Amino acid sequence: MTLTVRIITREQHLAWVSTRPAVSFLQLPEWADVKAGWRGQSLGWFSGSQLVGTGLVLYRPVPRLPQRSLAYLPEGPDIDWLREEHPGLPLEDWLRPLVAHCRSQGAFQVKMGPPVALRRWDAASVKAAIARRDDDPSAPDRLSEVQADWHSRGGAQVVERLRSAGWHQEPATGAGFGDVQPRYVFQVPLADRSLDEIFAGFNQLWRRNIRKAEKAGVSVSEGTREDLAAFHPVYVETAHRDHFTPRGLPYFERMWDALNAEEKRLSLYLAHHDGHVAAATLMVRVGTHAWYSYGASTTADRDVRPSNALQWRMISDAHAAGCTVYDLRGIADTLDPSNHLFGLVQFKVGTGGFAQEYAGEWDYVLRPLWAKGFRAYLARKG
Repeated sequence: MTLTVRIITREQHLAWVSTRPAVSFLQLPEWADVKAGWRGQSLGWFSGSQLVGTGLVLYRPVPRLPQRSLAYLPEGPDIDWLREEHPGLPLEDWLRPLVAHCRSQGAFQVKMGPPVALRRWDAASVKAAIARRDDDPSAPDRLSEVQADWHSRGGAQVVERLRSAGWHQEPATGAGFGDVQPRYVFQVPLADRSLDEIFAGFNQLWRRNIRKAEKAGVSVSEGTREDLAAFHPVYVETAHRDHFTPRGLPYFERMWDALNAEEKRLSLYLAHHDGHVAAATLMVRVGTHAWYSYGASTTADRDVRPSNALQWRMISDAHAAGCTVYDLRGIADTLDPSNHLFGLVQFKVGTGGFAQEYAGEWDYVLRPLWAKGFRAYLARKG
C-alpha cells in the first residue's frame, strides 16, 4: 500500500471530519479562516483513490519573502498514528509524503502536533503528589516525574519512530510549556457517567463553589455573537490580572464566524451577577469531544464563584450533546505551590478527571538556515 498526499477541497475535508468520532478543532478546515497572516491548505492522504487521512496545514510566510514559509499542523494531522486501521503501514510512510508536499510548497520547516496520548495521571494521583510535595520539599515538583497511572505503548513507539525518522522536539521550558499547543491537559471523562456521578466526582471545594454560585444568584446563559462584546472587556481584565497578552475582539468574531459557518461548534456562555457579566467562557465541540477554550472573570465577583458555575454548565451541555470527554485544555507541569501556574493545576484537578500528556510538537527542518533565521525573527518580534 503506497500513500500519496495531495490538496483536497474544503468539502472533502469536512466530509472526512463528519465520519470521525473526534478531530481537534485546530484541524478543521474552518480554523484556517481564524488565523490571519497564515495560509491554510487541506491535505488528504490517499491509498489509490481512497481517502485515508486528512490534515490542515497552516503556512506562515517569511516577511517580504512569501515563497518561503513555516508549515504547521496544530494537533494534527488526523492519520492512523497508532497503526490501528492500517497495521502493516509504518509511520514513516505517512510522514514522508507530507514532508515532500510541504517542501514543494516552499516550506523550510514542518511543525506538527501528533494527537497521541503518552501518559495519564488520575486526579487522586495528582493530589497525592501535591500533598507529598507539601510534606517533603524534596519530593518531585513536576508532574512528569510522578509515576503515571496509564502508559501508551503505542504512543511511546510513535515518539521513537519520529526520532528515528529525523524529527526533533524542542525541550520543555521550566513550566512544562515547550510547544505552541499544550503538551499537558486536564480532561473529564463523560462517557457512561450520569451528571450526578460527574458532580460527585468533583472535589468538595468544587461542589461547594457551584452551590455557592447558585445561592448567590449567579445565572448562566448561552450568548450570541453580539455578546462577544460583553465577553471581551472581562477577558481583557483577566489578561491584565494574569499577565498575558489579550487577543482583540476581531479575533473572537472571526473564531465565531469560522467555527459556526458549517455547523454550530463554538458556544459562548455568560455568568451574570447583580445585573452584570461576572465571568464568561467559550466552548468548542467537534464530534464527541468538547473543549473549554477561553475563560474570563472579574476580580470583583470572585467570591460568588461564577467560573465554577460556568464550567458546570458547559460540562452539563457537553454531556447532553453526547460528548465522551470534556477537555479543560492546558496545565503546567508543576506541583509546586509557589509556581504562579500552580493555581490553574489545582483548579482543574478539582474536577476529578485526569491529567494527560501528549506527544507534543515535532519539527522536521528542510532548510536549516531559513529555519534558524525565522527563529531569530520571531525572537526579535517577541
